[in-house]
Amino acid sequence: MAQMTYAQAGCLALRQEMERDANVWALGEDVGPEGGVAGQYLGLQKRFGASRIVDTPISESMIMSAAIGSALLGMRPVAELRYADFALCAADEIINQAAKIRYMLDGQVRVPMVIRQPIGMRWGMAAQHSQSNENIWVGTPGLVVVASATPADNHGLLKAAIRSDDPVVFMEHKELWLETGEVDEAAEPIEIGKASVRRYGCDITLLSWSKTANTCLAAADLLAMQGVSAEVIDLRTLWPWDRETVFKSTQKTGRILIAHESPRVGGFGGELLAEIAEVFWGQLKAQPMRIGSPRIPVPYSKPLEDICRISPEIIASTAALLCHPAASSSVVIAPAL
Repeated sequence: MAQMTYAQAGCLALRQEMERDANVWALGEDVGPEGGVAGQYLGLQKRFGASRIVDTPISESMIMSAAIGSALLGMRPVAELRYADFALCAADEIINQAAKIRYMLDGQVRVPMVIRQPIGMRWGMAAQHSQSNENIWVGTPGLVVVASATPADNHGLLKAAIRSDDPVVFMEHKELWLETGEVDEAAEPIEIGKASVRRYGCDITLLSWSKTANTCLAAADLLAMQGVSAEVIDLRTLWPWDRETVFKSTQKTGRILIAHESPRVGGFGGELLAEIAEVFWGQLKAQPMRIGSPRIPVPYSKPLEDICRISPEIIASTAALLCHPAASSSVVIAPAL
């Protein structure tokens, strides 16, 4: 096991897959000598050459078009779109081409590619560089959607995404890039579609993904001080999502709270909640609930940005309300604007 950052773990995964398979290559803005925004590609161009780590002009639609064409010819491209916000510049290529080609051509071809989209707020980056828009891609048939929360998962899931025969939207949280953790450098790919139970508990299930899964762990510590035992599930793959693990936990605890950084309105948490409510209608000990950011552009000002953040205190106080409604008169719940 080695200690490394989340960004270094992703870089290691890409290097290992490029060594394993000559068809793997990467393209995007500043992925060459610059090594990407947080060093996700640092040293790779020197190791593999400019024909496999390709610096591109600032054109997301071109990056995606080149990657799709390459995938159709049997390559396994990793398309770096810098931020999830910028992926919208390539929405037609992702939604109408990459996601649909296999279906449109009756399975005669596949599009094995990774679309890297860093999500989330990061230190005052404001409205056009802070979005978590995973609901767009989850709602697009034909796409696999992955969101890692730890260095080890970033390593194992990126390897799995590169080996997938379908287009994978791979969402890395920008504020996790410098987070460190243990990574097994020889680890096999993590199974796509399999959630991780990060903490076991019996009173309530906290369900999340990406950085907010880590926030749920911190909230579970706060709840433990109140005598509440929280089970924390990191979904890891948003589509397909692990119904078996989520349903098993929900059945055990009888309570569920879903938390995510993207806006509560129209967020993927609502879809999860709807399906859970359909399955467990009349069986839960409290109403299923969700927490998300308010429906506003993420502000540049730190005090205003903090309004959009889902804190451990917000998660813990909401969970406490579900577990002990009479004792939680001053619960703090994120606004749904």
